Amino acid sequence: MKDKTDIVANWLPRYTGTSLDAFGEHVLLTNFGNYVELFARWHGGDVQGRDRPMPNATADGITMINFGMGSPNAATMMDLLSAIAPKACLFLGKCGGLKKKNQLGDLVLPIAAIRGEGTSNDYLLPEVPALPAFALQRAVSTMIRDLGHDYWTGTVYPTNRRVWEHDDAFKQRLRQMRCMAIDMETATVFAAGFANRIPCGALLLVSDQPMIPEGVKTEASDRVITANYVEAHIRVGIEALKLVRRNGRSVRHLRFEDEWEG
Repeated sequence: MKDKTDIVANWLPRYTGTSLDAFGEHVLLTNFGNYVELFARWHGGDVQGRDRPMPNATADGITMINFGMGSPNAATMMDLLSAIAPKACLFLGKCGGLKKKNQLGDLVLPIAAIRGEGTSNDYLLPEVPALPAFALQRAVSTMIRDLGHDYWTGTVYPTNRRVWEHDDAFKQRLRQMRCMAIDMETATVFAAGFANRIPCGALLLVSDQPMIPEGVKTEASDRVITANYVEAHIRVGIEALKLVRRNGRSVRHLRFEDEWEG
């Protein structure tokens, strides 16, 4: 296998346990096994690849995949998805709220991601911003409101550093960047997705408030988030992709092909 096409066509089934022709044309990505379990249960389907790195479920033309935690896994996922060239790919992740106004359970719809994770440098020059596909984010925004929810918008700062909540200097830097949220994967999904010509978006769920000691995530606090907010998070993602499908228009970046050819 000398070229990328051959590699990803072989590796996507190997990582997921799902054949290429069984994937939906629209993809939901997550880091959490219970998201995939709920998706499968709601649609009366089965979870595939329980013994593989990326368990998944497909129903009604939509595939949800749990690719694991961290930006390297996100990059691998976007490379592998180039084997099926999905029409849209929406990341449903959790994030830390960095503003005092962020409350647990809030939704954050990123307009951009600051590339603090480093992994995305393998896909785009450092000066290139990590941006979602605008048309996809617009569909997510519409569906959030249609389902009776609200959201914050702004930038998210992804980092490969998992334990930083004790570091006052790092937290001061986050304040100076005026970010709305922090996670590990969003910038990589956007950048590696763009490099693979996959239109990507993200909808993040505020699961902790890491800027204050009492807001750092614990197992108990995460159970509360799961019990109260995760189902709504998933439903917005599903309905947003259905809206994109109903509209029948591509959600790729405008002039996408010209951008690459130029």
